[in-house]
Amino acid sequence: MKTTEFLEEIIKELTHTVDLIDNEEAEELVNKISVTNKIFVAGAGRSGFMVRSFAMRMMHMGIDAYAIGETVTPTFEAGDLLIIASGSGETKTLVSVAEKAKSIGGNIAVVTLSPASTIGSLADFTITLHGAPKDQTNTDYITIQPMGSLFEQTSLLFYDAVILKFMEKNGLNSGKMYGKHANLE
Repeated sequence: MKTTEFLEEIIKELTHTVDLIDNEEAEELVNKISVTNKIFVAGAGRSGFMVRSFAMRMMHMGIDAYAIGETVTPTFEAGDLLIIASGSGETKTLVSVAEKAKSIGGNIAVVTLSPASTIGSLADFTITLHGAPKDQTNTDYITIQPMGSLFEQTSLLFYDAVILKFMEKNGLNSGKMYGKHANLE
């Protein structure tokens, strides 16, 4: 297979997974972000990279958004929103973060393949993405991609769609957002 044929196949898989996203779940996330003072994100591995890119875009929109574990991350307080990215919903470090956030009185959203997981049960609401888990031996979901790639790609596209919806609701455009882009590069 040519490299571009693999790319075409990936795009087909992404189109299929995007078609399965529940718009009401997505709207709930947009609405919650709109009314929350501080947003925190957490994820491990490649899922963590995707959700941190979401925090960066929220910052570009003027939202106080932070990644858990960074040295400049402020205190999480009651009423703050924690968005966790976890395909399995069972990553031990993220379970601990969710439990701590819950004990403080925060709100938790999880973007996951597994809404019935430990993190899913701790969450106030879930956004279920579809795709194959990292360990593809016990799944009916077929992908040509290794491990969690399809989940990670779908999540990045989902976060960008949430950003676009937020921009639409708040009359923002790229020009306004660019004013918050890093300028010491």
